[in-house]
Amino acid sequence: MEWTGACYADKPTAEVRTRIAASPERVWELVSDIGLMPTLSTELRSVEWLDGATWPALGARFLGRSEHASFGAWETTSYVVECEAPRVFAWAVEDPERPSAVWRFSIGAADDGGTELTQWMQMGPGRSGLSYAIDRMPEKEQKIVYVRMREFEQNMAATLDAIKKLAEGAASEGAATEGDASEGAGA
Repeated sequence: MEWTGACYADKPTAEVRTRIAASPERVWELVSDIGLMPTLSTELRSVEWLDGATWPALGARFLGRSEHASFGAWETTSYVVECEAPRVFAWAVEDPERPSAVWRFSIGAADDGGTELTQWMQMGPGRSGLSYAIDRMPEKEQKIVYVRMREFEQNMAATLDAIKKLAEGAASEGAATEGDASEGAGA
């Protein structure tokens, strides 16, 4: 991530992409499974659907519990603001009208039959835990925002790498099983 000098009110964004040798439908299964996400994250500890929801749908809510060495532990309620299988899954954190952050997975079919997966996030415009650090050290706001955005970018890259491994591992296991079955049938 390059230094931009962004302040919190600028609503800075981060984006990471990867190509995956699996179908968009397989990638969708992974990115839309909020229960999987804590196993892929260094901060997210647990996630649970609220109001009887069991899968992403526009307007559905989920509770996330996170922990960070500098910020401690916290929980947030997120609202699904975009949900179109197998193309996009996005949620706004806390207030959907003025979220503390917006997160989005975008899935597109690649020319080679695989998938292009993008994870994007926007900080703000609503207040977040980072706002309290900025309140205490307003002269360091740009550095605080930069460091946090860099962390988000690194964590998103690790998440996409883990999703890629899961999706491609399942795809190669499926191909190996099919190959084994056809070899066994011919023997």
